[in-house]
Amino acid sequence: MNPRRTFLQAAAGVLILKPQTAFGSQANSTVEVGIVGCGGRGNWIGKFFPEFTGARVVALADVIREHLDSTVHAFQVDAARGYYGPDAYNELAHSNLDAVIIMTPPYFHPLHAQAAIDAGKHVYLAKPVAVDVPGCRSILETGKKAAGKNLTFLVDFQSRAQPVFQELVSRIRRGDLGHPALAQVFYYAGRPAKDKGAPGMDPGQRRIMNFYMDRVLGGDIIVEQNIHVIDMANWYIGAHPLKAAGTGGRTTDWLGTPWDAGDAYDHFLVNYWYPGDVHATFSSHQLNGAFSDLCVRLVGIKGTADTHYGGLVRIVGDNAWMGAEKDDTFRSGAIANVKTFVEAVRTGKPVNNADQAVESNLTAILGRMAAYQQRLATWDELMRSDEKLEAELKLRW
Repeated sequence: MNPRRTFLQAAAGVLILKPQTAFGSQANSTVEVGIVGCGGRGNWIGKFFPEFTGARVVALADVIREHLDSTVHAFQVDAARGYYGPDAYNELAHSNLDAVIIMTPPYFHPLHAQAAIDAGKHVYLAKPVAVDVPGCRSILETGKKAAGKNLTFLVDFQSRAQPVFQELVSRIRRGDLGHPALAQVFYYAGRPAKDKGAPGMDPGQRRIMNFYMDRVLGGDIIVEQNIHVIDMANWYIGAHPLKAAGTGGRTTDWLGTPWDAGDAYDHFLVNYWYPGDVHATFSSHQLNGAFSDLCVRLVGIKGTADTHYGGLVRIVGDNAWMGAEKDDTFRSGAIANVKTFVEAVRTGKPVNNADQAVESNLTAILGRMAAYQQRLATWDELMRSDEKLEAELKLRW
């Protein structure tokens, strides 16, 4: 049994277009992109496209009118290309542009990615790709469809784009740690934001604005945020876990405070069992910022990889190596991914990491399942799950 591929099959053989047949224009011409989701992340990463690649932001879509209007102004987009309402993502996808940048809450990612690929557009997608197993299946199928259409489908995991982490993994693969036995994985942070809603706001729009702390729209913090370190652990170990046991909860002290903007857990504790008798402990919290760190340590018989998202990256032990005292993972990794994406679109040489993104997403969902039910849950059981999270949003337009 190949533990990495119980359900995941990479999009087969990405074909390469001749440069002159790159989507929408001659190779090396201006790539035109649209952003679906005009919140903080959409505005932040959207600026990297013109700044670092020369791409043009020509269209925007959102369901929050204030976000759309301010972003239209910030990017100086023609007001007629600012799409608003429940079908805005689809209108943008079918408009005249090369690629769609999806920065909406994760609950909507499968729908928005499918619409863009169906419309023949390249996709740059924020992590996580989905909040449940059916959504992950949808993303995998969309990724395969993208490959069949010679379209790029890139999910924005920053650590994998950074040279220091790439070098670390090559050293792990060549045996610098010896046989891995234990991983310590944690994501400790403060509360992400106060309630972004306003008095009298539509309840559905308020949920969207606070999706980070919404179990359904974000998938809970283990899926929406903690996936960064879970993805790194999978990458280092070279597999997904076979089973998990966990617990977690939501601290009642937050109820009724200005921070009480959702229903997500604020702490998780999960044990993962990986192939090859590798065991990983994972924990996370958003209780305070007194000690904040995103860390993955992998321990083998010859040494330990000690790595921190945005910080120290090194190996200690028999094959000691200092990779970086501090790495600008968040910003530099995103910029690297934007460059890779636009270059793939421009040259007609597609890139596609849908299968890897889904695998890490499912690993986070497995931990959530184990924690919610406070029991041992297996990967095979997860793969049989048809449980679909339903937001039941009722937005006023």
